[in-house]
Amino acid sequence: NKVFDTMLCNLERTARAQSDAHLNFGTSISFTRKGQHKRMPLARDLLHPSPSEEKRRSKVKRLVQHPNSYFMDVKCPGCFKISTVFSHAQTVVACVGCATVLCQPTGGKAKLTDGCSFRRKQN
Repeated sequence: NKVFDTMLCNLERTARAQSDAHLNFGTSISFTRKGQHKRMPLARDLLHPSPSEEKRRSKVKRLVQHPNSYFMDVKCPGCFKISTVFSHAQTVVACVGCATVLCQPTGGKAKLTDGCSFRRKQN
């Protein structure tokens, strides 16, 4: 009889804990042999990350995937002609008018030459 009462008490306790878990948003309960442990709610919102967090994240792991690369209009400092350059260009880009080097490739983004002004192209 005493064993049955303790089992019933444990069942009531787990049912109460599970109903509390459904009421509290963001909390979860895990049961072990020694008893129950409550986990803390998440400290940040995963569905609404800040823009700075999204920018730091990998292009594949963002909430909505999009690339880090873009096209830009680069103005030559010598002849003021505008050339379209890819942000991650892997070759040296020279001006069409005066053959001045506009950007040098690096490991990631291309490095613009000093004096070149640029504007990021819109889709």
